[in-house]
Formats: sequence, C-alpha cells, structure tokens
Amino acid sequence: MKNQVQLITYVDRLGGGSLRDLRALLAGADAPLAGLFGGVHLLPFFHRIDGADAGFDPIDHTRVDERLGDWADVRALAEDIDVMADVIVNHMSTESPQFRDWLERGDASPHAGLFLTLGTVFPQGATEQDLLAIYRPRPGLPFTTTTLQGGERKVLWTTFTPQQVDIDVRHPLGQAYLDGILRTLADAKVSMVRLDAVGYAIKRAGQSCFMTPETFGFIAEFAAMAKAQGIEVLVEIHAYHQRQIEIARAVDWVYDFALPPLVLHAFAFHTAEPLKRWIGMRPHNALTVLDTHDGIGIIDIGADAADRTGHPGLVPDAELDQLVERIHHNSRGHSRRATGAAASNLDLYQVNCSFYDAMARDDRAYLLARAIQFFLPGVPQVYYVGLLAGENDMALLSRTGVGRDINRSHYSRQDIDRALARPVVQRLVELIRLRNRHPAFNGEFELITSDADTLAMRWHAGEDEVSLEVNFRTLAHRLAGRTGGVGFEWHFDEAPAMAAEG
Repeated sequence: MKNQVQLITYVDRLGGGSLRDLRALLAGADAPLAGLFGGVHLLPFFHRIDGADAGFDPIDHTRVDERLGDWADVRALAEDIDVMADVIVNHMSTESPQFRDWLERGDASPHAGLFLTLGTVFPQGATEQDLLAIYRPRPGLPFTTTTLQGGERKVLWTTFTPQQVDIDVRHPLGQAYLDGILRTLADAKVSMVRLDAVGYAIKRAGQSCFMTPETFGFIAEFAAMAKAQGIEVLVEIHAYHQRQIEIARAVDWVYDFALPPLVLHAFAFHTAEPLKRWIGMRPHNALTVLDTHDGIGIIDIGADAADRTGHPGLVPDAELDQLVERIHHNSRGHSRRATGAAASNLDLYQVNCSFYDAMARDDRAYLLARAIQFFLPGVPQVYYVGLLAGENDMALLSRTGVGRDINRSHYSRQDIDRALARPVVQRLVELIRLRNRHPAFNGEFELITSDADTLAMRWHAGEDEVSLEVNFRTLAHRLAGRTGGVGFEWHFDEAPAMAAEG
C-alpha cells in the first residue's frame, strides 16, 4: 500500500453515479481530484447496491451492479489508482440465488450447508446462558426464523438484519464462495480488500462468537488466500482498544477506530492526555480515519464491555457519556435523531453524524483534526463526505429513516465543484498534498513531550522534517518544517508561507 492519503467513497454517491464518472474525478489531466489520492476504497459496488444495508448485503458478490458499470470499468480505474474493495465475509442477501435455491430445495440444494443456522452451532440446543454469552452490536438476538418450501422451519443466524443471512465460512461451500470472490477481485486488479464484519464470522457454542481464537485463525487463513492472489488485507473491527492492539499483531492492516472519538474528546475537554496515551501504544500498521460510511465509534475508547472484571477505557465512562452529548450539541441535535433507537441500524457503539458537524462546523478545528490524523503513523483515509466538509444530510435521513444515511450524501459533479471552491475544502486538499509529498512522512515519527493541553509530533528523514503542535484549549497551533533547504510554516486560517532557510 502506498504511504499516501486514500479516499473512501460509494461509487454512486460521488460525481455522477458510475465507475467511469468516478474515474473522471480521480484521474486524467482535467480531473478535479487528479493526483490527490494514492488509493480509493470503493464501498460495495456489487449486485445489488440498494438492498437492506447499502450494498453490504450482496445478492451476487462477483457481479458489479450494472447501474455502476462492469469489471472492465473496475480494471480501468485500477490502472490509474490503487483500488480497495470489500469482502463481506460474514453474510449475503436472502435474495441471493444460493439462498433462494436452498429455500426451495432444502437439503437437495447444492448450496445446503452454506448458510448458518442455530442448529449448526448448537446441535444439542442452546441454553439461556449460551445465548446471553453471544456478543451483540445491536439489541436482540442474532436469529431469524424461516420456512423452507417443503415446510421445514429453520432458525437462521442473522447477525445484522433479517435480510443478511450468515455464511458458514468453515464449510467447504463457504470456503469456495469466499475463494471465488477473491479470484474475481484479483482478476479486476483490486490490490487490497477490507474484511467486513469478520469479527462475527466464526460461531462456537458457549463462546461470545466475536473475535475468538478461532476467528484469528480464520483471518490468517483468509489473508494467506488473498496473498496468493497478490491482495493485501485490512481487518475491520470495532472493539476494546487492547483487543485492537492484539488484532493488529496478527493481520496486515487494521483501522485506528479509537482516533475519531479521541480527537473529539481532546477538543471537547481541552486535554491531549488520553490521545497521547493512545499514540504511545497504538499499532502503526493502521489506517487512520476520522470518518467512514459508519458512525463515530464509541466502544473503541470505552471500557471492555466483554470483560466483567472492568478493564477501563481510554477515557472515563462519565466523560464518554458527555462526549456523546457534546456531539449531539455540536450537530444541533441532528445526530441524536440519527442514532440508536431514533433510527434503524441500532448500533450500540456508534454516533451517526458527519465529522464536520461533530466539530460544530468550525473550519479551523476541523482542519487541525485532519492534520492530527495525517501526522499519526499509518496510512490516512478520508471519507468522501469529510473531504468536502459535508454537513449532516437530514433530507436523506428523513427519506430513508436509516441513521447512517445522515453521513451518506449524494454529490453531483456540480455539488463537488461548489464544495471544492470552499476555503475549508481547499485547505484540506493542500494538507492532503503536503502529507503525500513531504519526504519526512517516510521517515521516523516522534511524540514530543508537551503540556497536558497540547499535542506535539514530529517526522524527520535526514535533513527533512515536519512538525505539528496543537493546543486544545486555545486552538493555538504550529505546523512547520523544511525540505530541500526550504522551510515553511502553515497556519490553518491563512495560506501557508514558504521561505528559504538562511
């Protein structure tokens, strides 16, 4: 993976609605975002993109939704920029041909055994204790009852929604299904995959069914399959911060999901201490994010919900509750209307809000947050709404009733042009180019000792260096450095100044 900023986007929500339109934005002499990103994570573009979970419930994971284009278009984009795609390992749509055939033919179906049922995991039946041990990201148990055409009733394992039926990834049919997806992506020149919901992929009786030792084994096996196809693997896990560190030791790449709430906490409580503690222990094989297609994670900095002995989080529980309320306040109550029981997608660990609104639309604070993200070791990713400093989409939320849609806006090419004319977006683009081009970011990282309300970091490679200092109480800041004998100093409320060093 290139050590450059990457873009996260839906194909149909940025710039026209097709893979060719997206390529026209990202590549070519006249592309407005030409050369800005080292890679692009295409959120699910498979058939169909408009199911129960915005493409994360694929009917056919090996087919591009024809409204977006085809595999030739994916390959053409991959010629210009590194492409990451999702492998939805845990489940598929109940509208898939495999599931429909099993419903019709039962055990006579060639797909019998592909789908996970309660009886698969608990052949002797499940006790109350067994069911209570299952870790849940949402209220309720992960089961849906269905009736086969022959009249036999089955209890399906459905971790997320009744339309997303879990796959038995240990069954030969499940393994063949996933291998086929990898081969299709490799043929399209996709160079990296994100394992969506992989933490829930392995279920065993009497366990939490989330990130168990068997899950690590499955991830290692999948990563070996991907490596054989020339594909890197990113693991997507929202979990207690110590568990995230353990996961990072066993995989190629993880997300730093603790970063977004810790940055918000630093600005809200005027202290850098929790953020600095995390910087001192966090894994460096991380993709840094402030926003994604999901909400702002809370579980990632909280106490260990799976451990009854009370392992503490990165911030006290009381401050975590206050932070959620601060996000609701900064967004003028919009995020409250999109989170938890107020909307579907009842994730217990996320606040649905654009990051720009979570920062109260404060341009300087927002750019400082991005600078902090770009300075941490790892590879930064910027979500398309965040790139354009997008606000909460209350109209889309009202139409769909899906909480996460508040941060999943549709941008026409005209909308993009208007956003790129805004000073805050122009400064963010300049900051991305600095992160991509300055040679010090390929050197050594240093967390500099500072006061409790201040974060100071430095990168250096030979005579090249770049440093960032932010005071969260006053928003006083300094981004400065030198390269090739030329020094510069950057202030986030004016144009960067460049000067030759004497």
